[in-house]
Amino acid sequence: MIGLSTYAFFWQHSPRVAKPLTVEEMLEQTVALGADVFQICDHPDVAGFDETRLDALAARAREAGVALELGTRGTAVAHLDTYLRIATRLGARLLRTMVSGPAEADLREALPRFAAAGVTLALETYERVPSADLVALVERIDHPNLGICLDPANCVAALEHPDDVVDAAAPHVVNLHVKDFAFTRDEGWVGFRLSGAPLGAGALDLDRLFARVRPAERGISQVVEHWLPWQGDEDGTVALERRWTEHSLAYLRRRA
Repeated sequence: MIGLSTYAFFWQHSPRVAKPLTVEEMLEQTVALGADVFQICDHPDVAGFDETRLDALAARAREAGVALELGTRGTAVAHLDTYLRIATRLGARLLRTMVSGPAEADLREALPRFAAAGVTLALETYERVPSADLVALVERIDHPNLGICLDPANCVAALEHPDDVVDAAAPHVVNLHVKDFAFTRDEGWVGFRLSGAPLGAGALDLDRLFARVRPAERGISQVVEHWLPWQGDEDGTVALERRWTEHSLAYLRRRA
């Protein structure tokens, strides 16, 4: 399954544009692009949606044949329970979250409810938690409804090599965030900037990633995101964001 995250619409739903996209509008663009999945990720407004709005989103996704996924941050039991209720209402079978501190006890308490609801919890790789620690956490808990959301680009900020992150996490991956990145020299050659690149044009070894994770074979959703810098104005930024999205979907479909 190949799809889009709200992070593929980062600028289009941001306050920097004149008319930020709603979740419903992002879903419609996902449908129009022929994607299989739409992940509503780190979009806190969704916690305030009433049941009518959530049900309408779920119905539209079902009608279009698009699977919904959900994303948040944090592992407090009450927070996970809130997002599990939202995921269940949306018909989402995956909730991605991020660990920011001691999490094992909370995860162990919450996971039976995830299992009962048929929802998988995916812990994302990122710079605040060493990948080895995240893998060890998942292996200690050893629950069928717990896995890893792999995004090797995030871990570069912690000086982890993406290949090492891929190798460590691969057996436990249940969700894949697909974005490429590149380093460029800052002005005056005083340091580097790490930012996004069109998929396949950056520093991420995509051949290795797909060989190790085998997302199509294992039924793992491949969700497109971007680290696209602001291009100086709304029109140029939005146009480039859309081009990157179309390019990423085409790239992933060629690999399927």
